[in-house]
Amino acid sequence: MATVNHQETPAAPTTTFIHRHSVPTRITHWLNLLCLSLLLMSGLQIFNAHPSLYWGQYGADADPSWLSIGTVQDGDSTRGVLRVGSLSVATTGILGVSRVGSDVTERGFPSWATIPSYQDLATGRRWHLFFAWLFVINGSIYLLYGFLGGHFRRDLAPSPDELSPSHLKQEIADHARLHFPKGEKARHYNVLQKLSYLIVIFILLPLMLATGLTMSPSMDAGFPFLLDFFGGRQSARSIHFICAWSIVFFVLVHVAMVILSGLWNNMRSMITGRYRIKNEGGGE
Repeated sequence: MATVNHQETPAAPTTTFIHRHSVPTRITHWLNLLCLSLLLMSGLQIFNAHPSLYWGQYGADADPSWLSIGTVQDGDSTRGVLRVGSLSVATTGILGVSRVGSDVTERGFPSWATIPSYQDLATGRRWHLFFAWLFVINGSIYLLYGFLGGHFRRDLAPSPDELSPSHLKQEIADHARLHFPKGEKARHYNVLQKLSYLIVIFILLPLMLATGLTMSPSMDAGFPFLLDFFGGRQSARSIHFICAWSIVFFVLVHVAMVILSGLWNNMRSMITGRYRIKNEGGGE
């Protein structure tokens, strides 16, 4: 009698939709995107009025700056130059010098990167202050929801196991190889996401707010300790600039991860809250 070899049929992959992002998280996320975009562009307009950064109390044309965006004359032509410390990089056409048709304009950041596109410090400040207050209100609502609704404790607080060197090393290696969580692991943020979000929410953004207030003479009059804390208005301006571009770097990495790990699935979850998960047993 022949022996029948019974083989198990692999389980078909199943798809599950989970509710990943709450309504407050989704609304504040998109408002943050709007505010940060316009704050950056109006901030670059303000920076263009004096495209140099200093440490300390004062910053005048004759004082040494640690960063500057300007121009140098090369014969009959004008070249754009970005200088950081003793390092100078030619940036003609991007920074320092902008060309519109046959016209050459000396300006730190080009017109397409600023609001308004033309050079106008007063208008840039009005845009910046309006969206700064909108951002503060939106951020305050998010913080209230995060603490009172348990979002920070439930979704962003890393466990001791996640913070172990071996786990962090594995997460970094997986991301470098573009190996993203699947199945049950995809239901939650990984530790790199948690740490990066916490750094932005509780370090970079508060520093942006505090240094922005320190640059206001009226705020300094009411709270003079701000100048002492940051070592002067020019130091606050430098920290403000560094934090802004740190957030830009975070956003670029965030967008890259969103695209690489599944653009439509991630976008749908941040618009509708629904996030699709494929079980690990069935494969991808």
